[in-house]
Amino acid sequence: MNFLKTTFLSALALVATLGLAQAAPKIGYPAPAFSAVDTTGKTWSLAELKGKRVILEWTNDQCPYVIKHYGSGNMQALQKEATAAGYIWLSVISSAPGKQGHVSPAEADALTTSRGAAPSAVLIDNGSLGRAYEAKTTPHLFIIDEAGTLVYRGGIDDKPTTDPADIAGANNYVRQAMAELASGKPIANPVTRPYGCSVKF
Repeated sequence: MNFLKTTFLSALALVATLGLAQAAPKIGYPAPAFSAVDTTGKTWSLAELKGKRVILEWTNDQCPYVIKHYGSGNMQALQKEATAAGYIWLSVISSAPGKQGHVSPAEADALTTSRGAAPSAVLIDNGSLGRAYEAKTTPHLFIIDEAGTLVYRGGIDDKPTTDPADIAGANNYVRQAMAELASGKPIANPVTRPYGCSVKF
């Protein structure tokens, strides 16, 4: 009896583990629907962005990994390249009140200005958007194609450090994915490991 009970509980644990492993949005499937408000009070929804390529970037201005990419100008350069290519770039702040990285809409706009950032908008997330996408770190990036399909999720590059000197030799996965999409090629690395500070829900 104990053996059967143990086996049953083990099976349940395995099912739960597999379920968690599959919880992240799947590449090649519709990206999770969302509706979120930006710093100006405008609502952005994925449904209304159909026909546009979209990049979601989770950010936290106090995270050393985010500071690496913004302090060096790397993130801003990528934002400008993407928006020039027709992407909608949405920076997402999911930090809860009292947690690292939480800012008011006005503070978020001041950060955008002071850093020379160039997103299409900055979304203030109550946690629902971050959880829907299983956002793990800041930064964590997602690319959605014109049909609303998730085509990339992961890190900005392959150098998981806080040292800006590592940017020059890094393989920027987001830039690579954009180039492959532009040329009609399949994305070589559609899922990569994100790195940074945990999202502060």
